[in-house]
Formats: sequence, C-alpha cells, structure tokens
Amino acid sequence: MMQTSKHAPRIFKIALTTLLTAGAVGWMFHSGRSGAEPAATAVSRPALTVRTTMLHEDKWGRTLTANGSIVPWQEAIISAQVQGVRLAEVRASIGDHVKQGDVLVTLDNFARLSDDPNVSHSAQGRIVAPYDGVISAASANSGSMSQPGAELFRLIRNGRLEWRAELTAEELMLLRKGMTAEVAVGEGRVIKGTVRAISPAVNLQTRYGYALVALSDSSGVVAGLFSRGTFDISGKKTLWSLPQAAVLQRGSKTFVLVVGADNHVHEREVTVGQRNGDRVEIRQGLKQAEPVVESGGAFLTEGDVVQVVK
Repeated sequence: MMQTSKHAPRIFKIALTTLLTAGAVGWMFHSGRSGAEPAATAVSRPALTVRTTMLHEDKWGRTLTANGSIVPWQEAIISAQVQGVRLAEVRASIGDHVKQGDVLVTLDNFARLSDDPNVSHSAQGRIVAPYDGVISAASANSGSMSQPGAELFRLIRNGRLEWRAELTAEELMLLRKGMTAEVAVGEGRVIKGTVRAISPAVNLQTRYGYALVALSDSSGVVAGLFSRGTFDISGKKTLWSLPQAAVLQRGSKTFVLVVGADNHVHEREVTVGQRNGDRVEIRQGLKQAEPVVESGGAFLTEGDVVQVVK
C-alpha cells in the first residue's frame, strides 16, 4: 500500500500533462480553422494593351473596282508576202525597239521571183517595220523559207500599253469615256489612266464585257500583267470608315473587335464598302460611338480582357 501511494503523484502529473497538451493542440486546430481567410478570387489579367478607335465620318468619291489585264494598244503581225524565199538575215529580236522602216529581215534570191526585169539578180528583198514599236514576239530564223501569211514578228505599236478591265453589264453602264482611273501594276506602282473605249456588249457565256483605259505612262510594264484598278464614277459622298488595321478577316467573315464597358472584347460582324488608302468604309454592323480595337486584333479572341490606353 505504501508503495502504490508513493507513485500516485507521478501518474497524476503525466495524465495532467497529456490532457494539457491535447487541449492545446485542439485549441490550435480550432483557432487555425476559424482564422483562415476565404480562398482568393481569380482575377482576369489583360491579354493585351490596345488603343481603340471609332467610326469616323468621311467624304469620298464613289469608285468602281475591277480586275483586268495589261494589253497592247495596237499589235501588228508581220509576215512575208512571198513563198519559198530564204530568210537571209534576221536583224530584230524580241524586246527590240525599232523605228518605222527599220529592216527586220532580208530575203535571199528575191530577184528571180520578181516580175521587174530591172531588178538585179543579186538583189535582196526586205521586210521592214511598219511603224515605231517594240518587238513582242519573234519566230523568224535565218535560213528558213518564207511562207505567205506565216507570222515572223509581233510589234506593239509605239510600245504603248493599256488596261483592259473586265466588267459586268451593270458596271459598264456606269462608265463614260474620259472618266479617270487608277491602275495598280505591282510593287506599289499606280498609273493614272483615262477610259478611251467601252464595249457595247458582254460575252453571253461569261456575262462580262470590258473597258479600255489609256495609261499615262506604261514604261516598264509587261503586257499580260494581271492588274486591279478603280474608276472614279461620281462626286464625293458622306460615309463612315475605320482604319484598315481595325477590320479583320476570317474566311468569308469580316469583323471588328468591340471593347465592352468591362474591357472584354467581342467579335462584331460588319459589312464593308470601298477602300481609300488605309481606311475602309463600314456600311453596317457598328454604331458610331462604339470603341473597337484599332490594331493587334489578330492576337485576341472573343472574351479576352484588354487594357485600353489613350
């Protein structure tokens, strides 16, 4: 009995220490849970910093756009008029600039085929350029025999080219002789021109006719070049436009990115009209005061958040 009483205080102390420790742990656990902050709400970060623009009122002249090709103003086919005469010497080649009367080919054994008794047996006939121009094709070869009507050369008269614009009947009826036009011929070059002729009918299969536009300067341009041009068909009219960079294209869909009050962007399909420099006419789909992304829209998608700078 004395031995049991001797160890009792030690057992009591151990039990008390265990209870205190458990209580402290329980309090810390409860305290930790009650003091925890709610989970942080996700914040959308701007996808891009952008500038915005709005519809701008402009006054442009009404234009008509068409596709076509650069063609010779006049092109002559040069051939021999006699048969069985050898081409003694060919003096012209493709790309050569020739003057009216320049000898293109000399014909051998010409005297014996001539009915003129005064022509020397050593004489040679000549084929000459009918007018100034540029040789656009050459098939004559020295030593070959001539055939009546067989093409030897093609000659672009005065080296002068023009634009042949392909147009529907409705478009042709908008044109008049003397109207001005601008034709893009590659590498950023634009040539001014004037309508000189309009076809009175269209092709029944293609439903297209053509207008011929005399070019102010066709030097350095190659015949056959596909080109695009515009006709000025009326006075100025009032319209609304955006910078070209603000107008996006995806397949057949043309759209802009409208910036909402919450800085989210939304795709808006629009109908465009004519272009003038770096601006595009907006005919439908956008209100005057709506802000749209001015540039960089290709890097954004529907619902992106942007930071707008002034």
